[in-house]
Amino acid sequence: MDGGSVKRLRDTHVTLSHGGGGRAMRDLIEAVFLPAFGPGSGEDQARLVSAALAEPGARLAMTTDSFVVTPLEFPGGDIGKLAICGTVNDLAVGGARPLWLSAAFIIEEGCELALLQRVVATMAEEAAKAGVQIVTGDTKVVGRGQADGLFITTAGVGVIPPGRDLGAVRIRPGDVALVNGVLGDHGAAILAARGDLALSTDLTSDCQGLGHLMEAVLAVADVRAARDATRGGLASALNEMAEAAGAGMVIDETALPLRDEVRGVCEILGLDPLYLANEGTLVLFVPEDQAAAALAAMRARPEGAGAAIIGRAVAAHPGQVRMTTAFGGSRIVDMLVGEQLPRIC
Repeated sequence: MDGGSVKRLRDTHVTLSHGGGGRAMRDLIEAVFLPAFGPGSGEDQARLVSAALAEPGARLAMTTDSFVVTPLEFPGGDIGKLAICGTVNDLAVGGARPLWLSAAFIIEEGCELALLQRVVATMAEEAAKAGVQIVTGDTKVVGRGQADGLFITTAGVGVIPPGRDLGAVRIRPGDVALVNGVLGDHGAAILAARGDLALSTDLTSDCQGLGHLMEAVLAVADVRAARDATRGGLASALNEMAEAAGAGMVIDETALPLRDEVRGVCEILGLDPLYLANEGTLVLFVPEDQAAAALAAMRARPEGAGAAIIGRAVAAHPGQVRMTTAFGGSRIVDMLVGEQLPRIC
């Protein structure tokens, strides 16, 4: 896309007429969305074909999510990158190979067209990295004050190859927990980017697609289950998995990969980094004898350069997550109640 596409609209900001279903809306679609996502079929639905579906035992996986974040652009990404990576990751942690995405935009009247163009370009770039196609979509425009600038809803479809069966119910006592990188960067970066608290930091969001990383780990280890630690952070993801598995979990505080900047932000504001949102971090469980291979596979990928073993599943205290502290004590890591920070993803 080039700047000339937006100039042809004659407007610099979205107006209600761009959502009216007429020529103005068509001009918006042709100037902003089609150059990035492709012309499609011209029909009201995408028609999908993949040889992967022909394999005996292959299954479809589908997910959907809505994305709201303030600010819309932040260090390390924007709402468009969140939308693509978040949907791809929801498929990947279930063992699916992401193939197709839909994208629906709710645009507030007055949204800057240049901003919308940047977001759409980011989405196209991230989709290409992940190896997925954005095959259908929708656009709505609402009045001022009704959408906080821009909301994006995506749905993703992927294929789970024959023989893969990931799920928290498969976790067994003794299985080892690994994360692919540092924790809390996204939540801390968004908080600093808002500028409300006069925080100065070089933190950037960890937002990234994890499909290729999951494929690398699945090639060398029997991954029992995986979750991306988004809203609610690592603590909430582990609690969900412990409850589903009927097993206890113990993590080691000294093994958690955290930047000093994140620790500092949390100490200043009284936040717990275990509950900070991530957008490019997952936690997975593998049998103990395969943990070393899984860790090496993670670290061989750029998305897993900071991978670490952080704990394990245990038979004791089923459904509960506990952390061995740096001082040798133990505390319960409960599910997040409410939200630490709004408009994170």
